[in-house]
Amino acid sequence: MSDPNLEGEDFRKARRARNIAIALGLAVFVILVYAVTIVNLGSDVIHRPL
Repeated sequence: MSDPNLEGEDFRKARRARNIAIALGLAVFVILVYAVTIVNLGSDVIHRPL
């Protein structure tokens, strides 16, 4: 890994943009998995016998 104190401004901007893209991709993936789970369970969750 490189020393953060020796990095250029362009490198920091590129790394920040990459980190934001990864975070957004992860958030979209989590929301997608949640939505697919809810759709697959459907209304069976509410009407499940105890």
